[in-house]
Amino acid sequence: MKVAFTATGNDLDAPLDNRFGRAAKFLIVETENEEVTVLDNEMNLSAAQGAGIQAAQNVIKSGATCLVCDFVGPKAHRVLSEGRVKMYTSKAKTVREALTLLLDDKLEEVLSANAQEHWT
Repeated sequence: MKVAFTATGNDLDAPLDNRFGRAAKFLIVETENEEVTVLDNEMNLSAAQGAGIQAAQNVIKSGATCLVCDFVGPKAHRVLSEGRVKMYTSKAKTVREALTLLLDDKLEEVLSANAQEHWT
C-alpha cells in the first residue's frame, strides 16, 4: 500500500507537516518495503488559492491510497474522497512514528474536512 505523509524533510525521520495543501513535501511510502518517494509541494506554498486541490490531485497521481495529515480543508477532502484516498490524522512527531501508528491501526480516520479553506 502507498501512503502519503505531509512532511518537512525527505526521509522517514522527517517531522510531519500538519498542513495539507501548503505542506512542504509529501513523502509517499510503500508500506511493503518502506521505499520513500519525495513529492515537492513548493509550487503550492505561496499559491493564492487552489493549493489544497492541486496537492490532492498530486497525491492521487502518486498512487497513494491513504494520506496521513493533521488538517485537510473541504475542497481537498472532496478531491481526495473522490479519488478514493482514505485520510487519517496523527499527532506523531515523525513520518516513521505515524507510519507505525497507521500500520497498528491506531490513527483516527478523517471522515470530513477538519480545516477551513486557506488555512496557513
